[in-house]
This record gives sequence, structure tokens and C-alpha cells, in this order.
Amino acid sequence: MNDLKYDAPMRFGLFHAPHHNVNLDPTLAFARDLMLVEHLDRLGFDEAWIGEHHSGGFETIAAPEVFIAAAAERTKHIRLGLGVKSLPYHHPLIVAETVAQLDHMTRGRVMFGAGPGALISDAHMMGINPDQLRRRMIEAMDAIMPLLRGETVNMKTDWFELVDARLGIGLYSHPMVETAVTIMRSPAGAIAAGKYGTGLLTLGGIDDDAMVRHTENWKIFENEAADHGNVADRSKWRITMFMHLAETREQAAKEVAYGLEPYIDYTHDIVSAGGIMPRGLEDPVAWINEHQLGIIGTPDDAIAEIERVQNSLGGFGALLIFQHDWADWPATLRSHELIAEAVRPHFTGSNRMRRESYDWAAARQELHHKKLEGAVELEKKKYRERGKNKNAAE
Repeated sequence: MNDLKYDAPMRFGLFHAPHHNVNLDPTLAFARDLMLVEHLDRLGFDEAWIGEHHSGGFETIAAPEVFIAAAAERTKHIRLGLGVKSLPYHHPLIVAETVAQLDHMTRGRVMFGAGPGALISDAHMMGINPDQLRRRMIEAMDAIMPLLRGETVNMKTDWFELVDARLGIGLYSHPMVETAVTIMRSPAGAIAAGKYGTGLLTLGGIDDDAMVRHTENWKIFENEAADHGNVADRSKWRITMFMHLAETREQAAKEVAYGLEPYIDYTHDIVSAGGIMPRGLEDPVAWINEHQLGIIGTPDDAIAEIERVQNSLGGFGALLIFQHDWADWPATLRSHELIAEAVRPHFTGSNRMRRESYDWAAARQELHHKKLEGAVELEKKKYRERGKNKNAAE
């Protein structure tokens, strides 16, 4: 880890689309999603990003801002991100006003994530040609960012118009609410993030080929940021990973048998980019681990893979667990507990001083034992002398 360009304590969070098999009652799914964020808040996770989707049946949250408002009332510390708001579907003034309101309601815990929209089926229902999505995202950002900075915006495009537009209330956060732009394969996200000086939220795998793409996109981001007088800050670079942990590899593999196959089907049937892995594999868990698609195993396995990604990229600020229902509810909660118990401290250094204190005391144990025995013997001697003096006085 000595070659890292950035090695500050890593933040841990959740990237929550969410993904739920269509056999799960939607009312229960919403309730569990809120319970999960509460669970992560208690465990000390730093942030949770909530997605927006409108079709396909698997990703059930259509209004992440509504979910965040509810989650904020149930949590104390965890930061909550619109992860992401699909900008081509919304008028920029409404998006900016929503972010500002949430910033106040969460006392500065909200984060603004921007993207073009992940599902082509969503765009289809709104009559939007997919080749217009990224253009619309950039145009929306051109309006939203100055609005959030408190500026007045006049702007007209073929899909929205702003006339003397400004926020009704300013932000709670100063000088700006934290913002990130998503990126997968296209450089559009890196270009936008560099232009506006935001963070980068990277999706799209952790295999060696993905590391090359992520590095190339980071370089694009750095160049665009420099061209616009902004700084490409690695602390604001977020990397997503699939992960499910248990006490043993065998237990982890057994647990994901619950929902892994339906998820693989979903990526083939609904996700516009196509399947994440072949259907019908004899051992999909082994395939995932061998092809570096994700981490299904133990905390030690997770630490090794995260370090590999960290070293490949030169360091980043936050790791987001790409949430799914591969395992059942109790096993999912336990997986996050294991991350908090055994993985997160390795990358935050939270136990460094405890370990140093333990090692310091252990190295002096023999000396401390002798001092303790000496102190006990001294008290015994004092007691004996006290008895002699008492008898002499009588």
C-alpha cells in the first residue's frame, strides 16, 4: 500500500438501487430498505446512496428523495445520497429545490448524485430517445449547479426552460452540498464531474479490465477538472463492489443460493447493459470470485480484494457495497455486521492505537507482573509490621 496516491482512512457505504426479487412484497421491501439504513447507521457506515428507477419490477424506489426524508428521521449519523437522480426525467429547478429542502431536513446529511438514467425502459416510457440522455444530463447540470450556488439562471433548451430562476431557500450546507456524478463505461460522467468539480461515483466491476477503464476515466476526470480550474479529489472518488460475507466461504456460498440466480436473470432480462455473468452456471459463486465480479467469502477475502482494487487505482475515498438480495434478510444483516466488525477497521485504522496499546502492554507483561507481585508483598509486609507494633503496644 506504499505506492498509493491516496491512503487516508476509507469510508464505507451502500449503493442501494435497490434490487429485490419480484416475489418479495413491495410494502415489505420498502420497510426493509428503511430498516437496512437504520442498521447501517448503528454499525457506523458513513453513507448510503438511494437509486431511482421506474420499470423492470426489481428496482422498486421511484422517488429517492421521499425515501431519504423517511430514512433521515430514523437515523442519526449516516449521510444519505440521491444515488442517483436521473436528471433527463426532471425539470432542473425542481431537482435543485428538492436537494435544498432535503439539505435542511437532514441538517446537511444529504448528498446529490447525478446521472443520465440506467434503464432504457424508463426512458422509453417517457418518450425520450436514449441517445439524448447524456446530453440532457449535461444540460440539467448546467442549470442545477449554479442554482445550488445561489445564482439566478436563465436558460432554454428543447426540453426545459428557466426564466429568472433561483432557489426559494438557500442550502443548509456551506458552501455547497456534496455532489457526485456516476460513471460506468462512457466518459460522459467523468467529463461532467471534471467540469463541475464534483466527486466521481464509479460503477462497472472490479476485474482487471474494469481497473483499466476506471483508471482511464479517472485521467479524463483529472484533465477535465484541470481545464475548468477544479481539483480532482480522490477522497471524493467512490467505488462500488458486489459483496456478501459470512464466517466461512462455504457458509457465504450457501447463503447466496437464496437469491443469486434471480438476480442473474434480472441482469439478462431487464438491465440495458446486459447480463453480468452467464446463466445456468454449475457454480456461479466460484465464477464470481474467479472472474473478480464480486466478493463472496470471508472478511479476509474482502480485505484482500479491496486492497487489490485500492492498489490498482492508486487509492479512493469510499467503498460502496452494491446492495442486493442474494442472501436472505438475516444473512444480509450479518454480512454488513462482518464488514463493520472486521473489514472496515482494517481500512480506517480505527484499531491502530488499540493494537499499539495492546502490544506495548504485552511486551512489558513480565515487568508489570513483577511490579504487581512486589506491590502485593509490600502490603503484606506492612500488615505484618502493623501486627507486631500492635502486640508490642499491648
